[in-house]
Amino acid sequence: MQLSVKAVAQAGAVLWGGAILLVGLINYANPHYGVNFLQMMSSVYPWFHPDHSIRGIVMGTIDGLVDGAIAGMLFAWLYNTFNRAAHHA
Repeated sequence: MQLSVKAVAQAGAVLWGGAILLVGLINYANPHYGVNFLQMMSSVYPWFHPDHSIRGIVMGTIDGLVDGAIAGMLFAWLYNTFNRAAHHA
């Protein structure tokens, strides 16, 4: 069975971008929620700053979408590569 690289990339983008969006929005309403997570994400994503602003939430979400898509593509590609190798061995 082959994974669709495009579908897994889209799923990864939605899951990771959505996670950052959700934590960012909850943190916007309750500044004590998810502080450590958002600080960690700001150390990974250069354009994201957890400054309790809508702009910061949007930038973090975009970074998460891109990162999730890349991770999903790599995962599906690796899976398909190893799956083909296992069936040819």
